[in-house]
Amino acid sequence: MPGYAIAHLHDVDVNAEIVEYLERIDSTLAPFGGRFLVHGGNQLSVEGPASAIAVVIEFPDYQAVQDWYRSPAYQAILPLRTENARGTAILAEDCGIDHIATDVLK
Repeated sequence: MPGYAIAHLHDVDVNAEIVEYLERIDSTLAPFGGRFLVHGGNQLSVEGPASAIAVVIEFPDYQAVQDWYRSPAYQAILPLRTENARGTAILAEDCGIDHIATDVLK
């Protein structure tokens, strides 16, 4: 099942460091099969900070997303984002096509 890197970012200071982060992130994703599902485009914040943006990156599986995040290539650029944006980043496993909301109660 796929794995995901999910970020909810706000107060992003679009400066030279963020530009460098954006220029370098794609090459960190490729070895792990990562691809953007949500990044930019139309987003409407209906709860939380109005300036927030969502980013979702899909990977072939949960192990791949963990390996990407911990990789030396990504760790090298991570401070470019964390020092210029506030937010939350989560690594998550796909819940499966047959999942229903009450499954989390089991």
